[in-house]
This record gives sequence, structure tokens and C-alpha cells, in this order.
Amino acid sequence: NRPAEAKGMIEKCRTLLDTPLTALVAESYNRAYDSILIAQQLTELEEVIEYKQANEKKKTHISTTWRNRLLGSKPDVDSWQKILTFHSLVLTPREDQQIWLKFAGLCRKNHRFSIARKVLSTLMDISDIDDHQVVKELFSSNKIRSVPPKVIYVFFKHLWAQEKQTETLNLLRQYLTTVSSSPSSSSSSSSSSSSSSAGAIPLDHKQLARLSQKYGRWQRVAFADQFIHQPQLIHEVLHNFKAATIHDPKWYKAWHDWALTNFMVIEHIKSQHGGGAAGGASPSSGNASSNGNGPMLQVRSEAFYEIVLEAVRGFIQSIHLQKEKFGGSLQDTLRLLSLWFNYGDYKKIQSAVQEGFNVISIDTWLNVIPQIIARLHSTAHPVRVTIHDLLVRIGKEHPQSLVYPLTVVSKSQTVSRKQSALSILDSMRQHSAVSIEQAQMISQELIRIAILWHELWYDGLEEASKLCFGDHNFDGMMAVLNPLHEMVEKSAETQNEITFQSMFRQQLQTAYDLCKQYGRMRKENDLTQAWECYFQVFQKVNKMLNPQVTTLELSQISPRLLTARDLEIAMPGTYKPNQPIVRIASFTPTLTVISSKQRPRKLTINGSDGIPYVFLLKGHEDLRQDERVMQVFGLCNTLLSNDPYTGPRHMHIQTYEVCPLSQNSGLIGWVANHDTMHALIRDYRESRKIVLNIEYKLMNQMAANFENLTLIQKIEIFEHALERTNGMDLDRILWLKSNNSETWLERRTNFTRSLAVMSMVGYLLGLGDRHPSNLMLNRYTGTVLHIDFGDCFEVAMFRDKFPEKIPFRLTRMLTNAMEVCGIEGNFRTTCENVIRVMREHKNSLMAVLEAFVHDPLLSWRLLTRTSPVEMTTDNSPKRKRSNTGGMEPPMIDIGSNLPDAVNEKAVQVVNRVQSKLTGRDFGNRDPLKVDEQVQRLIAQASSHENLCQCYTGWCPFW
Repeated sequence: NRPAEAKGMIEKCRTLLDTPLTALVAESYNRAYDSILIAQQLTELEEVIEYKQANEKKKTHISTTWRNRLLGSKPDVDSWQKILTFHSLVLTPREDQQIWLKFAGLCRKNHRFSIARKVLSTLMDISDIDDHQVVKELFSSNKIRSVPPKVIYVFFKHLWAQEKQTETLNLLRQYLTTVSSSPSSSSSSSSSSSSSSAGAIPLDHKQLARLSQKYGRWQRVAFADQFIHQPQLIHEVLHNFKAATIHDPKWYKAWHDWALTNFMVIEHIKSQHGGGAAGGASPSSGNASSNGNGPMLQVRSEAFYEIVLEAVRGFIQSIHLQKEKFGGSLQDTLRLLSLWFNYGDYKKIQSAVQEGFNVISIDTWLNVIPQIIARLHSTAHPVRVTIHDLLVRIGKEHPQSLVYPLTVVSKSQTVSRKQSALSILDSMRQHSAVSIEQAQMISQELIRIAILWHELWYDGLEEASKLCFGDHNFDGMMAVLNPLHEMVEKSAETQNEITFQSMFRQQLQTAYDLCKQYGRMRKENDLTQAWECYFQVFQKVNKMLNPQVTTLELSQISPRLLTARDLEIAMPGTYKPNQPIVRIASFTPTLTVISSKQRPRKLTINGSDGIPYVFLLKGHEDLRQDERVMQVFGLCNTLLSNDPYTGPRHMHIQTYEVCPLSQNSGLIGWVANHDTMHALIRDYRESRKIVLNIEYKLMNQMAANFENLTLIQKIEIFEHALERTNGMDLDRILWLKSNNSETWLERRTNFTRSLAVMSMVGYLLGLGDRHPSNLMLNRYTGTVLHIDFGDCFEVAMFRDKFPEKIPFRLTRMLTNAMEVCGIEGNFRTTCENVIRVMREHKNSLMAVLEAFVHDPLLSWRLLTRTSPVEMTTDNSPKRKRSNTGGMEPPMIDIGSNLPDAVNEKAVQVVNRVQSKLTGRDFGNRDPLKVDEQVQRLIAQASSHENLCQCYTGWCPFW
């Protein structure tokens, strides 16, 4: 009771803190955090003095300030404990119950179980000895009825986190029985509770819903794989989830779990008999199973459709109740689309989906536009009509989100898809005619400048010559040349095209006539003369592809883009609902040509906000798969940011905008201040007069025919090259590019963590072809960025030539550039936590990946067995041109109409990803622990036996 003296001592403490705090803040916030925390404690000590002397209104204000301040601080157990110690001088834990429960949860998540138990024991007014004693005292008497249900709920989570699964489930069942005679009881539960014992705290419906939902979820986790095979258990789990939806019909998690469990039953039935009889029980009162003796369930039977209907309604409610979180319901939306696309021909399901469209916010569908557009060709008439109606509605509310994707589809080779897209665009013209016309103009012109005529002819003649002289396939040759000749015959629209026509039109027409004559007469002389003409054109075109030509002028290649000003259309990839639209103001007159085989262009578009937006304009590549990969990365980032360990450490994957323009061209958002690993090593070695491919030359000195050697010989030669080079290039680059030691330490940590995050997510995605030109480093932060996602779902492991044996890139240069412990430090810890988060949320991840695999626009890639990139003289990898010739792959529909080969491969891919997310990815029956799984992956990735089998362009010796 000496406030004046206390305030004086607080001021003295501040004076003593001033010098170290000032010095540390100048260095970094992280270094100064402990001192800042002390400053906060001093402030709160003053507020404690004020609290003792304040009235009730002032006390409420101070306690609210403390709560908000604490919630905004770093989620660190020790920091919170220090702060709460001061709060407890005037507020008991029971008076500040909400914050102390959050503190108990924080302790639980950081495995500080003894502190968590002590906090909960205090809140429950039970002596703190151990968990067993707490449980005994809680349940042996009627004590449990007087403990607040929120505290009991957190205590159950505390027990579960310590892997006491069976005990927790039994206690939770006992508690639910105690507080409520029936999960579906209305107000009787509260009244019975209050009448049973004096001082009992009534249990409201929201609390009962959370307990029921947690019980069902924990049952599903505890029984894991056995859960789906036990009808009685399925019935009990669904009973709990249904009870949760009844007690709190506005809670999205209850609806999500109800729908997801029904969805799991549907998938199990399909996998068991794939369209025939399936083991399981018929639904009872909306549940998917009733007992183990129920009748056998037929896929697409009435009973089966009832399960589907329950899942559809559940997902609709879950999505609707998450409407305030844009993007938060992605996995549920994809599950709903999957059910709709597969079973939308059933009248009740179609009606439920239609009703859902009236409930779900239209903004929700913006996240899944690629998946919806991919099914425009659906063979089920009701589904096709509903898709059309939905896209028309989206186009009316958000025309900017649809103009680019629909413009791409309007160029489709599939007649039904093209007609559907044009029909929707016609509907949108009623309210957005200008935007559509501008989008079509921009798309057409960007496609024009992505691959100029002479580049098309260069690639076309190269491909045609292989077909003619290598495969002796004249029809295939003409299939390549016919579109090129038709293109030249049409009127030229730019100066570049006029010049090409004046130079080559007559010569090409002569060659074309000779080819037609050969087709009729089959005289070899005609074909020889035709190819003499083609070869002359090829030589001249090759000179036009001079690598010294690094710029293109829009005035020569696209005057329409040059004169475009103040357009209504949004900047590609920038549209977000309920935010100001950034429109295209103009195009810069000059494009930069990147010096690589495909010659992509660096394009700058000026936005209406005054900011220049830079893009990479690519031809010869289908970017629709890259677009889906960015969607997967977005979900992974959401999961990582919400985790208490990975979130504060900023573990995430850097993404960028991808906007396909056609089946073989598109825009990629330019990522500034990044260099490829290959370019960094090249520049470093050139500056020190080191041969770029010194390791490769050392290997060739020992054996020129390295690729033909036995595995043992390859390992010996590979290790010989490693022993004679140090592989410290990347480590030195990070050091030399850092201004001071603190910057270097930060960049090294960022490098290690970002590499680990992408290694694990890339492994789950089956990402291959991680050569040095596909890895980029940020010049200022040191973070790793991956590009080029053409090889997903382990297709690189099944190549005809040089199949990859490694799960991700972990070569010696990457290891040497890590922290002092190398792999045994931040890298391993980050890998384990990323895998842990992904395994904990495997259902969410599988929803996105299944939609990815089964996408009819992309699933054909699963069967490709392409060779790796070609090697060049400087050891720089260059990708081979796609053999699709820029044409859209044949459309395939999901379900019974899907070609057997693609369907079988898709199922294999889904099962493979599932095994990775459950720790069974090494052929083991029992799931591996996270650390064991990571250890095996690291061993595979760093094994010399696996690395020496990679093709040399992958640079395994780097």
C-alpha cells in the first residue's frame, strides 16, 4: 500500500533499461524483444497500481487492455507466464478465465504439459499432483458438474495431446453421458444439470456441440484406417457429428465433419467395388451406416445417393457458414464440386446443389473457377446446364474474374467446350461488352507476340523434319505444316508478319505444292525438292533468332497493344472481390527477350494505380498446371500460417500469379530480385576463372561413356569428382552478398527454412526436374523460390530415360550453404514440422490434390513419359518443346467415361499421396513417425547412389 514508492522504483528500472534497450532496438526487434517485454511489465505494474485505486468501469477498461495486449504479443510460454504473473496480482485466474485457458492451450501446443496441468487444476479448484490424480478427483465425486465446461473441454484436449487417446475417449464419453442424457435433448440438459447438484454449471448447446464434435473427430483419428471398415463405429461417429449440428446449427466445423465423414464413406464404397456392390450398411436417419449386419450397398443405389445427399447438404452448410472467410472453405468447395460432377445427374442431388447456389456466397466460387471451367464439357446434361448457369451468375457479379479464363476456353479445339464458353461470353456481353472485347483483343495480341511467325516456323520445321526423316511419317509431317501454311496465307496484321510474308511466302508455297504433289504421286524427288526449299527457309529463320536480339518493339509486332489506353479490363491476376480494381492503363512499347531456347518475353503493363506490373510472357508451354500448383501452395501456406510453430517462424512458400492465355501460352507474374541457382554459380565461377562444369569434366576424364557404366562404377566416378571440388560456391555467394554478419545469419536461416518447406511440399506433390535453373534465390532475403511445375506426381520417376530416384533436391552445395549443423539443424526441424502440419490436415490437402489429379484438362499428363531437359555446351539445361504442338489434349470426362489408363493412373497417384500423408510411403504397413519419415527422405535425397543416376543437366554434383 505504498504506491508512490512503487512508482519511483518503476522509474528507476526504466532508467536502467534505457541504455540496453536503445542499443538492441537499433540492431533488430528480435534482439530487443526481451527488453521490450520488461518495459511492458513495468507499464503493467503501473496499471496494477492504478487498477487497485480505480472504479469498476476503469477496471474493466484496464483488464480489456491487458487482454488485447497479451493476445497481440509473441505466443511464447515464458513471455506469457511473466505477464500473467503481474495480472494475477489483482485478477485471479478464475476472474480472467478466458486468457488463462488460452495460456493453457499455448502450453499444450508447446508441450509444456506440467504448466498446462497446473493452470487447469487451478481453474478447476483441484490439487495439482499429476493427470491421473486430477482425473480421479474430477470424476470420483460430483466435482465435474461444478467445473466450467470450457475448462473441462481444454482439459480433455490436454489429455489428448499427451497421446492418452483411449483414456480421453472414455472420459469424454462418460462426461457427455453425465451432462446430457441425450445428444439431441433441448433444454432438458441444462435443467437436469442444475437440479442434480448444488452449484452445478449449466451446459449450453454451443458447449455441447463442441464436445460432441471433438468426440467424433477423436474417434475418427484414434481408429484411423480401421474406422471406415467398422459400420458400428461409423454410425457412432456420425451420430456425434449430427448431434453437434443440431446443438449448434450455425457452427461450420460441425457441418464440415459431418459432410467429410459421409464423403469418406462414399469414397470407401467406391474403392471397395468401384461401381458394384460395396460393403457397408444402409443409411439410417441420415447416417451412412447403421450396424454391421446391414444390407450390401450398391453404388448409385437409392441408399447410396442418400449418403451423397447428406454429404452435399453438409458441405453446403459448411461453406455457407464460412462465407466471411474468403478462401477458407476451399477444401469443402472442392469436395462439393467432386460430388456434384460425379452424381449431379441424380435429381435430388441436383436440386440440393441448386438450393446451395442460392445460399452460398457467389464470391466463394472465385477460388475454384479453373475446376468449374474444366467441366464445361460434362456429359451429364443437368450438370452441364447448372455449370453454365453458375458461370453466368459469376460473370454478372464478377466479370473481371471470368473474362480471361473463358477467353482461353473459347479457343479450345473441343467443339462443346468452345460453344459453351462462347455462349457464356454472349450472356456477359449484355453487361460487360467492352471488357470482353478488350480481353479477347489482349489475349489474341499477347498470343501473337508470345510466339512470332518465324519462331513458329522454326519449331514447326524442326518437328516436321523429325517426323519425315526420323519416323518416316508423312501424314504427321503434314499435320504439323498445314496450320503453319494456313497462317501464312491469311492477311498479315503487323509489320513483322508483312516482312515474313514478303521474305518467305513464295518459297513456302512452292514447298507446300511439292508436298501435296508427293501426297498424290508419291515421287521421292518431289519431297526432296520440298525439303530443299524448307531447309533454305529454316536457315534464314535461324539467323533471325539471333541471341543478340534482346528487345522487341510493339510497333512492329502488335500496334494494337501499343495504342491501347485506359482499358476497363483488370490487370491479369490482380482481381480480388470487394477491393478496388486495378485496370490496364497502357503497355510499355518495348519487350525484353530472355535468352533461352523458348525466348520468353519480359512485358511491363502500366496499371491504373500508377504502378508498373511486370510479367513473363511464355509460349510453347501449358501453364494451366502451374496455375493449379499455385492453388495447392496457397492452401499449404494457409495451413502453415495457422500452426503455432510454423506460423511465427514465417514458414511459407512464395507464390506468383499465373494467367494462362491459351493451351500453349500465358503470363507469369515477374518475381523481382531473384536469380537462378545456375546463374549465381555461373557468375561466381566466371569471376574466379573456374570452369563452370568442372565436375562434369572430371567425370568425363575418368570415363567418357559415363551413362553406359554400371551403378558401382558411376558411384566411384561421381565421388571422385566430388572429392576434387569443394562445392562451397553457394555458401560463399550468400556470404559475399551480405552487408554484415547479421544479414548473413538471417539470409542463411531463411535459405535453410524455405528450402526445407519447399522440399517437403514438393515431395508430397511429387515435384520433379529440380535442376539449378528451376531454383531461384532472393537477393535480399536468401529465400528459395521454385519455378516450372511441369513434372508433378512423380512423373519424372517414370521417365524412359534417366528416371529420378530422389524425392527432392538436396545436393552438397545446398547442404554446405545451410547453418553450421548442416542438415542436422533448422533444415531437419523445419522438414519435420512441415510434414507434421500436412499430415494433421491431410483431408484438406487431399481435397485439393484429388481435384488436381482428376482435372480432365491435366490428367492426361499423368501418362506422359517425357525425357528430361536437354544438355547444352555450358551445362545449362534447356527444356524440349512439348510434343503436343500447342494443341489442347483430347478432352476426357471423369468417372465411367474416363479412359481406363488415365483413371487407373489417377487412382495410383491419389493412393501414393495418401500414403505419404499417413507415413506409409516406403511400403511399410505401420505408419512411420514424422521424424522417421523425414530421416528416410533425407537419406534418399542425399544418397550418392541416387544422385549419380540423375542426368548430367540436373547437376547432381552441385
